[in-house]
Amino acid sequence: MAHADDVRSQQWYLDAMQAEEMWKVSTGEGIKVAVVDTGVDPTTDSLRGQVLPGVDATDAPGEATDDYTGHGTTVAEYIVGTGENGGIRGLAPGAKVIPIRATLEGLEGAEKAAPASKAVRAAADSDAQIINLSFGDPNPSADMQEAIEYAIAKGKLVFAGTGNDGDKDNLANYPASFPGVVGVGATDKHGKVAEFSQHGNSTDLAAPGVDVPTWCDERLQSYCTESNGTSMATAIASASAALIWAKNPDWTANQVLRVLIDTAGRKSKNDVASEYIGYGAVRPRIHLLEGEGDPGAPDKNPIEATEPTPSSSTSSPTGESDAKNDDGAAEDQVEKASSESESNSDLWIYLGAGAAAAVVAAGAFVLVRRTRRT
Repeated sequence: MAHADDVRSQQWYLDAMQAEEMWKVSTGEGIKVAVVDTGVDPTTDSLRGQVLPGVDATDAPGEATDDYTGHGTTVAEYIVGTGENGGIRGLAPGAKVIPIRATLEGLEGAEKAAPASKAVRAAADSDAQIINLSFGDPNPSADMQEAIEYAIAKGKLVFAGTGNDGDKDNLANYPASFPGVVGVGATDKHGKVAEFSQHGNSTDLAAPGVDVPTWCDERLQSYCTESNGTSMATAIASASAALIWAKNPDWTANQVLRVLIDTAGRKSKNDVASEYIGYGAVRPRIHLLEGEGDPGAPDKNPIEATEPTPSSSTSSPTGESDAKNDDGAAEDQVEKASSESESNSDLWIYLGAGAAAAVVAAGAFVLVRRTRRT
């Protein structure tokens, strides 16, 4: 069981991202985030008053506020948690969450429940500006793709985790790999991309997701520390967008995303995303505190709508990887040791020095059929 001090110390990224300073400018107030997940329990100390009425889209026993694994509640706390009584403090505590309960791994009787695409459509029809999808599957569904297209057409900003099998099969993960979805990878406190973080053309941004706290299970009685996953990274990316959008309420989803990309931490700035860190690690403080970031055209999505492909590159034990182009190669072929030997701070990438190291690429492909949390 994790004590309050343990939980706060595990949220190392709040200090790294200068959350306290950002909250003087924006807390995400006025922004709603639809959390499509296993349900969100609004009675935890950190979520009291933070959760709006939602939708149960599973056709299974329960309600949107019944979390059948604890995963959705964790994700919601990462976005809007108050940190009350030692709970997880969200990066956008002024925002609100709309829980959309979906059919994911862990739902009893999932084979008879409604598909997760129904939940995404419910999120699209909600008042939320942002949709958080901390789950994925290597098998693309036509229904899910149509639901994603529907959400994007309605002006929603959609984030999804790239997945946690980067050190295994590293298959393209959906919905992160659908065009228009912001695929989010996970980094550690050194600014390195986690070995488990799936990588490839679907990686658009990265955010902290290593050695962080989560609820241990559906009983929500204790937090587990040193947890890992692109689920939490996705939530932090969603919260970062909420902070920026709250400061600029007249912007469109495209403009918020463009500023996230424009201010992201990455060694080389160019128009081509690295397969490991995408356009960089989210740094909303660069806009909120320094006023940087060009929103650009309101009707143009800054993410190229390209067909995703799983990474097929091989890597040496030092972490070198074949890259997509010369600029990406300079980014992706940074050895792990180079970031570990940074002389300034373990938190250098979030504080502004940029760049992430490559991770060892995956081997053989394995087919996984259940929609799972990431």
